[in-house]
Amino acid sequence: MSATPQKNRLRILAAVAGLTTVGALVAAMPAGAQEQSHGHGRAHGRTVDVQLLSFNDLHGNLEPPAGSAGTISETQPDGTVKVIPAGGAEYLATSLRNARKGNPYSITAAGGDLVGASPLLSGLFHDEPTIEALNKIDLDVTAVGNHEFDEGAVELGRLQNGGCHPVEGCYEQGKRFKGADFPYLAANVTNEKTGRPILKPYTVWKKNGVKIGFIGVTLEGTPDIVNANGIKGLKFNDEVETINKYARELDRQGVKSIVALIHEGGLPTSSSYNYNCDSAGPGAGISGPIVDIAKNLTPKVDALVTGHTHQAYVCTIPDPSGKPRMVTSAASYGKLYTDTTLTYDRRTKDIVRTSVKSANHIVSRDQAKAEDMTALIARWNKLAAPVANRPQGWISADINGRGSTALEKPLGDLITDAQLTGLAPADKGGAQLALMNPGGIRSDLVYKASGSEGDGVVTYGESFTVQPFTNMMNVVDLTGAQLITALQQQVSGPNEASPKILQVSAGFTYTLDMTKTGAARIVVDSVKLNGVALDPAKTYRVALNEFLAGGGDGFPVFKEHKNKLVGASDLDVFNAYLAANSTAAKPITPPAADRITVVK
Repeated sequence: MSATPQKNRLRILAAVAGLTTVGALVAAMPAGAQEQSHGHGRAHGRTVDVQLLSFNDLHGNLEPPAGSAGTISETQPDGTVKVIPAGGAEYLATSLRNARKGNPYSITAAGGDLVGASPLLSGLFHDEPTIEALNKIDLDVTAVGNHEFDEGAVELGRLQNGGCHPVEGCYEQGKRFKGADFPYLAANVTNEKTGRPILKPYTVWKKNGVKIGFIGVTLEGTPDIVNANGIKGLKFNDEVETINKYARELDRQGVKSIVALIHEGGLPTSSSYNYNCDSAGPGAGISGPIVDIAKNLTPKVDALVTGHTHQAYVCTIPDPSGKPRMVTSAASYGKLYTDTTLTYDRRTKDIVRTSVKSANHIVSRDQAKAEDMTALIARWNKLAAPVANRPQGWISADINGRGSTALEKPLGDLITDAQLTGLAPADKGGAQLALMNPGGIRSDLVYKASGSEGDGVVTYGESFTVQPFTNMMNVVDLTGAQLITALQQQVSGPNEASPKILQVSAGFTYTLDMTKTGAARIVVDSVKLNGVALDPAKTYRVALNEFLAGGGDGFPVFKEHKNKLVGASDLDVFNAYLAANSTAAKPITPPAADRITVVK
């Protein structure tokens, strides 16, 4: 295995893309519904309580997430908020296994993005460690998320069906990757030519006459937030239309109890996992895309397990007939799990909606670790160690990225400064400014020592965890007018409800007025580069990753760029900056994050 995994990943994407057609992938997938169950025993009487355990957006975080990204906010009885460390596969496995005790009818389901954008421990091995862990946790079913397509549909098929990596081969002598024991569901992801789903659209869990159908979809907007090469030949269809279609199909088969696994989510009014979403009325405590989806899904669907927004909520949103229906999400990175009780009526074969109960629970780190997860993590860490432990630089304190709630993140400033520095030389592209999508910053840089490293040391594993996509950097021509349009696209169109604020390099400043709406939030006269107002007619050299240059994250104006020069990967650029600009005696200090003036 190569000592430069980012180069491997780029070769892999090219190789995987040419391996086979999407049509061949469809043919390779298992057909029909799958019967799975956990536990033993029989229930008596007309109704039986079925336990539904769920989580979402694990993103390969087998080890406890570092820094603020690894905490959960909990509102106390006196109104104060307590921050609790949470997450890690060792604790998630223990939590789920303990929750199942005494529940002979128990199902474990997930809402997508279980892999992708993963820390080095999983990402270096193309997420085989995470699939192996999920098998041991006894996951029954999951929807695909957008990040399941990070390395393309064919690689997703390998994660489902098994087999060693087509380029790097098997990672352990004598061991062949077996694939997922659970089905990935992709009802709304179809082959453009055939119209058929590339994976199973649904599965049916059965036990002692109890039947519950699961339909899985990812967000229709997936093409806007993943690399275009990975989804070539695929179509992402409307979530509501797709689920309603397969709900009718399940109903015709006699499956009256249906759960939708949807990789799309909402934005709760509180950041505390235990707030009452329905305190001001059913579903009043949540906004965002999942609300409209929930309101329009057929009443045949009895509950929704959601994800994507990395938020925690348990809400009751009425279906089109006015009946209450549970909609849940368990934050991200395995920090929470949801425990929902579905009361199944044996006579009607349906869920008694008025009896549905649900709550999120913290995956606390003060419980026993699951020994099999500890062994799994140790085994893969040993394989990763030669790459993961290489020092890249030094920091003087935590530099928050994913864990920061600010629109301008200190780690975003550091990353864009690294990109500008690395690509400013004329032979590297002559960049005058750099822009970074906030979603590409996957973690924090944490000062406190972990493992054998010293305090303040940034290892390759840590920098990889921050930027796991290894996107190639581009330097392109954009006019001042196009740059202003890009700033406006941060807060308008598909990004208006949930703004995606670009991180900016030193010298690029502007005012963001959040008291206004849409594009008017950008104070155009305030946009400056090195103290000089941006000239709409002038051309500027801009450094940005290939995902943004392709219009990703709702920035179509970036596709209008000219004179592209392709540079090193974002990870290589970042590590080079750390090495050149920090020492143990003179570490990098957290940036002030004062480039964007926010009016609230």
